Amino acid sequence: MPRATTLILILAGLCGSSLGQYNEEEDLAWLQYYLRQSRVSSYNYVPYYEEESPAYAYSYPSATDAEPEPEPQPQQAAPWRCPQECDCPPNFSSAMYCDTRNLRYLPFVPSRMKYVYFQNNLVTSIQEGAFDNATELEWLALHNNQISSEKMGKRVFGKLQRLERLYMNNNNLTRLPGPLPRSLRELHLSYNHISKVPANALEGLENLTALYLSHNFIFEMGASLKGLKSLILADLSYNNLRKVPDGLPASLEQLYLEYNYINAIPDDYFQVSPRLLYVRMSHNSLTNQGLSSNTFNSSSILELDLSYNRLQKIPRVNTNLENLYLQGNRINEFSISSFCSVVDVMNYSRLQVLRLDGNEIKRNAVPPDAPLCLRRATVIEI
Repeated sequence: MPRATTLILILAGLCGSSLGQYNEEEDLAWLQYYLRQSRVSSYNYVPYYEEESPAYAYSYPSATDAEPEPEPQPQQAAPWRCPQECDCPPNFSSAMYCDTRNLRYLPFVPSRMKYVYFQNNLVTSIQEGAFDNATELEWLALHNNQISSEKMGKRVFGKLQRLERLYMNNNNLTRLPGPLPRSLRELHLSYNHISKVPANALEGLENLTALYLSHNFIFEMGASLKGLKSLILADLSYNNLRKVPDGLPASLEQLYLEYNYINAIPDDYFQVSPRLLYVRMSHNSLTNQGLSSNTFNSSSILELDLSYNRLQKIPRVNTNLENLYLQGNRINEFSISSFCSVVDVMNYSRLQVLRLDGNEIKRNAVPPDAPLCLRRATVIEI
Protein backbone atom coordinates (compact mmCIF):
# COMPACT_ATOMS: atom_id res chain seq x y z
CA MET A 1 0.00 0.00 0.00
CA PRO A 2 1.45 3.42 -0.91
CA ARG A 3 2.83 5.43 2.03
CA ALA A 4 0.55 8.41 1.38
CA THR A 5 -2.54 6.19 1.46
CA THR A 6 -1.42 4.70 4.80
CA LEU A 7 -1.04 8.19 6.35
CA ILE A 8 -4.49 9.17 5.16
CA LEU A 9 -6.03 6.07 6.74
CA ILE A 10 -4.22 6.67 10.04
CA LEU A 11 -5.37 10.29 10.16
CA ALA A 12 -8.90 9.21 9.31
CA GLY A 13 -8.82 6.73 12.18
CA LEU A 14 -7.59 9.33 14.61
CA CYS A 15 -10.25 11.78 13.50
CA GLY A 16 -12.88 9.09 13.91
CA SER A 17 -11.66 8.38 17.42
CA SER A 18 -11.78 12.09 18.30
CA LEU A 19 -15.28 12.48 16.93
CA GLY A 20 -16.37 9.52 18.96
CA GLN A 21 -15.21 11.16 22.18
CA TYR A 22 -16.82 14.61 21.71
CA ASN A 23 -20.22 15.75 20.49
CA GLU A 24 -20.74 18.09 17.56
CA GLU A 25 -21.29 21.20 19.70
CA GLU A 26 -17.98 20.77 21.51
CA ASP A 27 -16.13 20.24 18.22
CA LEU A 28 -17.68 23.38 16.80
CA ALA A 29 -16.72 25.38 19.88
CA TRP A 30 -13.15 24.07 19.70
CA LEU A 31 -12.92 24.94 16.02
CA GLN A 32 -14.18 28.46 16.62
CA TYR A 33 -11.65 28.89 19.45
CA TYR A 34 -8.82 27.64 17.22
CA LEU A 35 -9.74 30.00 14.40
CA ARG A 36 -10.04 32.85 16.84
CA GLN A 37 -6.58 32.16 18.32
CA SER A 38 -5.11 31.92 14.84
CA ARG A 39 -6.40 35.33 13.97
CA VAL A 40 -5.13 36.85 17.23
CA SER A 41 -1.67 35.39 16.86
CA SER A 42 -1.33 36.82 13.36
CA TYR A 43 -2.17 40.38 14.52
CA ASN A 44 0.66 42.72 13.67
CA TYR A 45 0.52 46.38 14.65
CA VAL A 46 2.49 48.74 12.45
CA PRO A 47 3.19 52.14 14.03
CA TYR A 48 2.76 55.27 11.96
CA TYR A 49 5.43 57.86 11.49
CA GLU A 50 5.32 61.00 9.42
CA GLU A 51 5.87 60.51 5.67
CA GLU A 52 5.91 56.74 6.01
CA SER A 53 3.26 54.08 5.58
CA PRO A 54 -0.41 55.02 6.27
CA ALA A 55 -1.64 55.16 9.84
CA TYR A 56 -2.74 52.00 11.61
CA ALA A 57 -2.03 49.44 8.91
CA TYR A 58 -2.49 45.80 9.84
CA SER A 59 -0.94 42.85 7.94
CA TYR A 60 -1.05 39.08 8.10
CA PRO A 61 2.09 37.02 7.36
CA SER A 62 1.94 34.71 4.37
CA ALA A 63 3.35 31.19 4.06
CA THR A 64 7.05 30.93 3.35
CA ASP A 65 6.52 29.25 -0.02
CA ALA A 66 3.79 31.65 -1.18
CA GLU A 67 4.11 34.66 -3.42
CA PRO A 68 4.75 37.96 -1.59
CA GLU A 69 1.51 39.75 -0.79
CA PRO A 70 0.93 43.34 -1.97
CA GLU A 71 1.35 46.28 0.38
CA PRO A 72 -1.51 46.22 2.94
CA GLN A 73 -4.11 48.97 2.75
CA PRO A 74 -5.25 50.99 5.78
CA GLN A 75 -7.92 49.14 7.69
CA GLN A 76 -10.20 49.87 10.62
CA ALA A 77 -8.97 47.89 13.62
CA ALA A 78 -11.38 45.66 15.48
CA PRO A 79 -12.92 47.75 18.28
CA TRP A 80 -12.01 45.26 21.01
CA ARG A 81 -8.31 44.91 20.28
CA CYS A 82 -5.67 46.39 22.56
CA PRO A 83 -2.38 47.58 21.01
CA GLN A 84 0.52 45.34 21.96
CA GLU A 85 2.41 48.38 23.35
CA CYS A 86 -0.28 49.02 25.97
CA ASP A 87 -2.25 47.32 28.73
CA CYS A 88 -6.04 47.07 28.74
CA PRO A 89 -7.08 45.48 32.05
CA PRO A 90 -9.95 42.99 31.67
CA ASN A 91 -11.59 44.33 34.82
CA PHE A 92 -11.45 47.89 33.46
CA SER A 93 -12.19 47.38 29.80
CA SER A 94 -12.67 51.07 29.00
CA ALA A 95 -9.13 52.08 30.06
CA MET A 96 -5.88 51.79 28.09
CA TYR A 97 -2.49 52.29 29.77
CA CYS A 98 0.37 53.25 27.46
CA ASP A 99 2.33 55.41 29.88
CA THR A 100 6.09 55.34 30.61
CA ARG A 101 7.07 53.06 27.71
CA ASN A 102 9.41 55.28 25.65
CA LEU A 103 6.81 55.47 22.88
CA ARG A 104 7.56 57.85 20.02
CA TYR A 105 4.12 57.53 18.40
CA LEU A 106 0.51 57.18 19.51
CA PRO A 107 -0.86 53.64 19.15
CA PHE A 108 -4.32 53.01 17.78
CA VAL A 109 -7.10 53.69 20.30
CA PRO A 110 -9.95 51.12 20.24
CA SER A 111 -13.42 52.57 20.00
CA ARG A 112 -14.58 51.30 23.40
CA MET A 113 -12.00 53.33 25.34
CA LYS A 114 -13.00 56.14 27.71
CA TYR A 115 -9.75 56.63 29.63
CA VAL A 116 -6.41 56.63 27.77
CA TYR A 117 -3.01 57.30 29.32
CA PHE A 118 -0.04 58.25 27.10
CA GLN A 119 1.94 60.30 29.65
CA ASN A 120 5.69 60.00 30.31
CA ASN A 121 6.72 59.02 26.79
CA LEU A 122 8.69 60.55 23.90
CA VAL A 123 5.81 61.43 21.61
CA THR A 124 6.51 64.49 19.44
CA SER A 125 3.47 64.62 17.13
CA ILE A 126 -0.23 63.79 16.91
CA GLN A 127 -1.34 62.93 13.40
CA GLU A 128 -4.68 64.05 12.01
CA GLY A 129 -7.40 61.53 12.79
CA ALA A 130 -5.47 59.89 15.64
CA PHE A 131 -8.57 59.80 17.84
CA ASP A 132 -11.33 59.68 15.23
CA ASN A 133 -12.14 56.07 16.14
CA ALA A 134 -12.30 56.75 19.90
CA THR A 135 -15.32 59.02 20.06
CA GLU A 136 -16.21 57.81 23.58
CA LEU A 137 -13.06 59.25 25.19
CA GLU A 138 -13.60 61.14 28.45
CA TRP A 139 -10.02 61.34 29.83
CA LEU A 140 -6.96 61.80 27.62
CA ALA A 141 -3.54 62.01 29.29
CA LEU A 142 -0.72 63.26 27.04
CA HIS A 143 1.40 65.08 29.62
CA ASN A 144 5.17 64.73 29.98
CA ASN A 145 5.88 64.19 26.29
CA GLN A 146 7.53 66.32 23.60
CA ILE A 147 4.49 67.29 21.56
CA SER A 148 4.83 70.53 19.59
CA SER A 149 2.07 72.68 18.13
CA GLU A 150 3.57 72.43 14.65
CA LYS A 151 3.25 68.64 14.66
CA MET A 152 -0.36 68.44 15.74
CA GLY A 153 -3.26 67.91 13.36
CA LYS A 154 -5.57 70.91 13.10
CA ARG A 155 -8.62 68.99 14.31
CA VAL A 156 -7.21 66.08 16.32
CA PHE A 157 -9.79 66.57 19.08
CA GLY A 158 -12.64 67.49 16.75
CA LYS A 159 -14.63 64.25 17.12
CA LEU A 160 -14.16 63.79 20.88
CA GLN A 161 -17.53 65.23 21.83
CA ARG A 162 -17.50 63.52 25.24
CA LEU A 163 -13.99 64.49 26.31
CA GLU A 164 -13.99 66.01 29.82
CA ARG A 165 -10.31 66.10 30.84
CA LEU A 166 -7.33 66.84 28.62
CA TYR A 167 -3.81 66.69 30.09
CA MET A 168 -1.09 68.22 27.89
CA ASN A 169 1.13 69.85 30.51
CA ASN A 170 4.89 69.44 30.20
CA ASN A 171 5.13 69.46 26.41
CA ASN A 172 6.50 71.85 23.77
CA LEU A 173 3.27 73.61 22.81
CA THR A 174 3.57 77.22 21.64
CA ARG A 175 -0.19 77.82 21.35
CA LEU A 176 -3.41 76.41 22.69
CA PRO A 177 -4.63 73.31 20.85
CA GLY A 178 -7.93 73.67 19.12
CA PRO A 179 -10.66 73.58 18.36
CA LEU A 180 -11.48 71.87 21.64
CA PRO A 181 -14.65 69.90 22.43
CA ARG A 182 -17.44 71.83 24.17
CA SER A 183 -17.73 68.97 26.65
CA LEU A 184 -14.31 69.76 28.17
CA ARG A 185 -14.28 70.35 31.94
CA GLU A 186 -10.55 70.45 32.74
CA LEU A 187 -7.74 71.71 30.51
CA HIS A 188 -4.16 71.18 31.72
CA LEU A 189 -1.53 73.10 29.71
CA SER A 190 1.02 74.11 32.33
CA TYR A 191 4.77 73.92 31.65
CA ASN A 192 4.64 74.61 27.92
CA HIS A 193 5.88 77.50 25.74
CA ILE A 194 2.60 79.30 25.12
CA SER A 195 3.02 83.08 24.77
CA LYS A 196 -0.44 84.32 23.88
CA VAL A 197 -4.06 83.29 24.38
CA PRO A 198 -6.24 84.77 21.61
CA ALA A 199 -9.69 86.02 22.53
CA ASN A 200 -11.40 83.14 20.70
CA ALA A 201 -9.01 80.38 21.83
CA LEU A 202 -11.42 79.13 24.52
CA GLU A 203 -14.62 80.07 22.75
CA GLY A 204 -17.56 77.74 23.30
CA LEU A 205 -16.09 75.96 26.34
CA GLU A 206 -19.09 76.70 28.52
CA ASN A 207 -18.56 73.52 30.59
CA LEU A 208 -14.92 74.24 31.46
CA THR A 209 -14.45 74.39 35.24
CA ALA A 210 -10.63 74.36 35.59
CA LEU A 211 -7.98 75.98 33.40
CA TYR A 212 -4.28 75.39 34.14
CA LEU A 213 -1.87 77.62 32.19
CA SER A 214 0.90 78.20 34.73
CA HIS A 215 4.61 78.12 33.88
CA ASN A 216 4.27 79.37 30.32
CA PHE A 217 5.35 82.64 28.68
CA ILE A 218 1.93 84.25 28.35
CA PHE A 219 2.06 88.04 28.09
CA GLU A 220 -1.54 88.59 27.00
CA MET A 221 -4.86 86.98 27.93
CA GLY A 222 -7.29 89.59 26.63
CA ALA A 223 -10.92 88.68 27.35
CA SER A 224 -10.42 84.98 26.71
CA LEU A 225 -11.85 84.01 30.13
CA LYS A 226 -15.01 86.07 29.91
CA GLY A 227 -17.18 83.53 28.09
CA LEU A 228 -16.28 80.58 30.34
CA LYS A 229 -19.59 80.46 32.20
CA SER A 230 -18.67 77.45 34.38
CA LEU A 231 -15.06 78.32 35.19
CA ILE A 232 -14.21 77.82 38.87
CA LEU A 233 -10.39 77.80 38.84
CA ALA A 234 -7.98 79.76 36.64
CA ASP A 235 -4.26 79.22 37.23
CA LEU A 236 -2.20 81.78 35.27
CA SER A 237 0.77 81.91 37.63
CA TYR A 238 4.40 81.98 36.50
CA ASN A 239 3.83 83.83 33.24
CA ASN A 240 4.72 87.22 31.74
CA LEU A 241 1.41 89.00 32.27
CA ARG A 242 1.64 92.75 32.77
CA LYS A 243 -2.06 93.26 33.36
CA VAL A 244 -4.92 91.18 34.67
CA PRO A 245 -7.19 89.36 32.17
CA ASP A 246 -10.10 91.43 30.90
CA GLY A 247 -13.40 90.37 32.39
CA LEU A 248 -13.58 87.51 34.88
CA PRO A 249 -16.42 84.97 34.74
CA ALA A 250 -19.15 85.30 37.36
CA SER A 251 -18.62 81.64 38.33
CA LEU A 252 -14.93 82.04 39.27
CA GLU A 253 -13.89 80.94 42.78
CA GLN A 254 -10.09 80.65 42.56
CA LEU A 255 -7.74 83.00 40.69
CA TYR A 256 -3.98 82.43 40.72
CA LEU A 257 -1.83 85.19 39.20
CA GLU A 258 1.36 84.97 41.28
CA TYR A 259 4.79 85.38 39.66
CA ASN A 260 3.81 87.77 36.88
CA TYR A 261 4.55 91.47 36.23
CA ILE A 262 1.15 93.00 37.03
CA ASN A 263 1.36 96.55 38.41
CA ALA A 264 -2.27 97.67 38.52
CA ILE A 265 -5.82 96.36 38.95
CA PRO A 266 -8.91 98.20 37.68
CA ASP A 267 -11.50 99.50 40.13
CA ASP A 268 -14.26 96.97 40.99
CA TYR A 269 -12.34 94.33 39.04
CA PHE A 270 -13.39 91.51 41.38
CA GLN A 271 -16.99 92.64 41.82
CA VAL A 272 -18.11 90.79 38.68
CA SER A 273 -17.20 87.49 40.36
CA PRO A 274 -19.45 87.25 43.43
CA ARG A 275 -18.28 83.71 44.21
CA LEU A 276 -14.56 84.51 44.27
CA LEU A 277 -12.90 83.02 47.37
CA TYR A 278 -9.14 82.83 46.77
CA VAL A 279 -6.97 85.44 45.04
CA ARG A 280 -3.22 84.96 44.83
CA MET A 281 -1.14 87.79 43.37
CA SER A 282 2.19 87.46 45.16
CA HIS A 283 5.47 88.22 43.39
CA ASN A 284 4.09 90.87 41.05
CA SER A 285 4.75 94.64 40.75
CA LEU A 286 1.64 96.00 42.48
CA THR A 287 1.82 99.49 43.97
CA ASN A 288 -0.77 101.50 45.88
CA GLN A 289 -0.94 103.89 42.94
CA GLY A 290 -2.16 101.02 40.77
CA LEU A 291 -5.02 100.15 43.15
CA SER A 292 -8.26 101.93 43.93
CA SER A 293 -9.75 102.14 47.41
CA ASN A 294 -12.27 99.39 46.57
CA THR A 295 -10.11 97.00 44.56
CA PHE A 296 -10.09 94.28 47.23
CA ASN A 297 -13.27 95.31 49.06
CA SER A 298 -15.13 92.21 47.84
CA SER A 299 -17.36 90.49 50.38
CA SER A 300 -16.77 87.02 48.93
CA ILE A 301 -12.94 86.86 49.11
CA LEU A 302 -11.70 84.77 52.03
CA GLU A 303 -7.98 84.58 51.21
CA LEU A 304 -5.88 87.29 49.60
CA ASP A 305 -2.16 86.92 48.93
CA LEU A 306 -0.38 90.18 47.98
CA SER A 307 3.02 89.26 49.35
CA TYR A 308 6.24 90.33 47.65
CA ASN A 309 4.91 93.29 45.75
CA ARG A 310 5.70 97.03 46.08
CA LEU A 311 2.90 98.14 48.39
CA GLN A 312 3.64 100.94 50.87
CA LYS A 313 0.26 100.89 52.61
CA ILE A 314 -2.14 98.16 53.62
CA PRO A 315 -4.94 98.16 51.01
CA ARG A 316 -8.50 98.31 52.21
CA VAL A 317 -10.11 94.87 52.49
CA ASN A 318 -13.58 93.63 53.31
CA THR A 319 -14.42 92.61 56.87
CA ASN A 320 -15.26 89.08 55.66
CA LEU A 321 -11.65 88.43 54.66
CA GLU A 322 -10.05 85.66 56.77
CA ASN A 323 -6.43 85.41 55.55
CA LEU A 324 -4.30 88.31 54.32
CA TYR A 325 -0.68 87.91 53.27
CA LEU A 326 1.34 91.12 52.86
CA GLN A 327 4.86 90.02 53.77
CA GLY A 328 7.77 91.19 51.67
CA ASN A 329 6.35 94.59 50.68
CA ARG A 330 7.37 98.17 51.63
CA ILE A 331 4.58 98.90 54.11
CA ASN A 332 5.60 101.41 56.76
CA GLU A 333 2.37 102.01 58.68
CA PHE A 334 -0.40 100.03 60.32
CA SER A 335 -3.71 101.62 59.35
CA ILE A 336 -6.64 100.09 61.22
CA SER A 337 -9.05 101.67 58.73
CA SER A 338 -7.83 99.14 56.16
CA PHE A 339 -9.66 96.48 58.13
CA CYS A 340 -12.47 98.28 59.99
CA SER A 341 -14.13 101.49 58.79
CA VAL A 342 -15.84 101.69 62.20
CA VAL A 343 -14.38 100.17 65.34
CA ASP A 344 -16.82 99.18 68.08
CA VAL A 345 -18.33 96.12 69.72
CA MET A 346 -20.58 95.32 66.76
CA ASN A 347 -18.16 96.11 63.93
CA TYR A 348 -15.00 94.08 63.57
CA SER A 349 -12.94 92.15 61.05
CA ARG A 350 -13.18 88.38 60.60
CA LEU A 351 -9.48 88.26 59.81
CA GLN A 352 -7.73 85.23 61.31
CA VAL A 353 -4.24 85.40 59.76
CA LEU A 354 -2.34 88.61 59.02
CA ARG A 355 1.25 88.54 57.74
CA LEU A 356 3.17 91.81 57.70
CA ASP A 357 6.69 90.49 58.28
CA GLY A 358 9.42 91.59 55.92
CA ASN A 359 8.08 95.16 55.69
CA GLU A 360 9.26 98.51 57.07
CA ILE A 361 6.61 98.67 59.75
CA LYS A 362 7.58 98.66 63.43
CA ARG A 363 5.90 96.70 66.19
CA ASN A 364 5.09 99.81 68.22
CA ALA A 365 3.18 101.21 65.24
CA VAL A 366 0.16 99.01 65.98
CA PRO A 367 -2.71 101.27 67.11
CA PRO A 368 -4.38 100.64 70.49
CA ASP A 369 -7.76 99.80 68.96
CA ALA A 370 -6.30 97.00 66.79
CA PRO A 371 -7.26 94.23 69.27
CA LEU A 372 -10.88 95.34 69.11
CA CYS A 373 -10.97 95.42 65.31
CA LEU A 374 -8.91 92.23 64.83
CA ARG A 375 -10.43 90.30 67.73
CA ARG A 376 -10.67 87.07 65.70
CA ALA A 377 -7.05 87.09 64.56
CA THR A 378 -5.02 84.12 65.80
CA VAL A 379 -1.83 84.92 63.84
CA ILE A 380 -0.42 88.43 63.38
CA GLU A 381 3.20 88.59 62.23
CA ILE A 382 5.01 91.91 62.01
